[in-house]
Amino acid sequence: MSTDGIPQEVDDAIDALLAEHDPTTMSVEEFRGYQYDAGLAWVHFPVGFGGLGLAPRFQRHIETRLRNAGTGSADPGIFFFTLAGPTIVTHGTNEQKRRFLRPMFTGEERWCQLFSEPGAGSDFAGLATRAVRDGDVWTVEGQKVWNTLAHLADRGMLVARSNPDAPKHKGMTYFALDMHAEGVEVRPLRQITGEAEFNEVYMTNVQVPDADRIGDEGEGWGVALTTLMNERTVIGGGGSPKRGSGSIAELVQVWAELPDEQRTSARLDRVMKLWSQAETLRLTNMRASQNRRAGNPGPEGSVAKAIHAELNKSIFEECINLQGLAGSVDFDYTFRRPDVVSETGAENGLGHAFLRSRANSIEGGTTEIMRNILGEQILGLPGEPRVDKAIPWNEVPRN
Repeated sequence: MSTDGIPQEVDDAIDALLAEHDPTTMSVEEFRGYQYDAGLAWVHFPVGFGGLGLAPRFQRHIETRLRNAGTGSADPGIFFFTLAGPTIVTHGTNEQKRRFLRPMFTGEERWCQLFSEPGAGSDFAGLATRAVRDGDVWTVEGQKVWNTLAHLADRGMLVARSNPDAPKHKGMTYFALDMHAEGVEVRPLRQITGEAEFNEVYMTNVQVPDADRIGDEGEGWGVALTTLMNERTVIGGGGSPKRGSGSIAELVQVWAELPDEQRTSARLDRVMKLWSQAETLRLTNMRASQNRRAGNPGPEGSVAKAIHAELNKSIFEECINLQGLAGSVDFDYTFRRPDVVSETGAENGLGHAFLRSRANSIEGGTTEIMRNILGEQILGLPGEPRVDKAIPWNEVPRN
């Protein structure tokens, strides 16, 4: 163990990786393949599947050392490997781990998420997309919505209704859907920003081999929770960002550029309150990251996600307010299909960030649902009445 608490085997693995493979002489994808083979992709994953079986808190040390050695940034379009990877390693077979994890981490195969439906958003367990088994093949019929980057994906994390006679939480099954399979159609959904980062996905008589089923038949709810908890932790800003970084840095910059006569005490008070909230969230995420042991995150990720979503909206709203009329011009609403997940910062301008942040309190679970999780799983409050939880899904009244 080194003086800073990093296991020696981690630094030894990094040293060996960099000695054998110079990241400055190869593509990011190629180097990430070697990183996976060295057990430095997800350090808390098992040996042989991209990890060393250690605590996840050591991953930041790995990324820092590799970045200092000249490794490039991963393609932002492979964002969903942070969700699919933990799901596959937790619930997949060894064969599925060998088949999916490495190309997922390198970016050779992109993934998307196929959860929400027009009639099953916040009530995810009410989904109606059907999966009917015939031997070793499933036939899938249905529609998914709000599917980020599905137009670029090679695989989709799909949850479908496999047993309509079971209660809604018990009759779902999880699949790694081939997005290039016959019968899969992806249609763009234009957003307020002009982008179509979200999509609708239609599945008509899609044949899915049982070898692509993740977890046991009928256990899709539990498998999906692994995906959701990791998603909420990622969206909530889990990790240890630099003090004053992220969206709050944009607000501070706007404040610094204001003419002196516009820097009123009332405005300063609003800026400082938001900065304090951002710092509190950063420190809370750091503590949660340091305390987390190997495994998947718990309900604390949902709390961070809820706070981050509302704070991010407030920060960019204040940015626009400080700019006055100038904050409502110079934004391109042209229809376009992005190849990366929209960041929460202002890479595309404050106008874009203000509009895009509206989605933060919806994507990955609405803020209302996150508050329910906070109340029930952390504060121990009584859960909301769920009168349809124990009855068969096909007997639940629907519009």
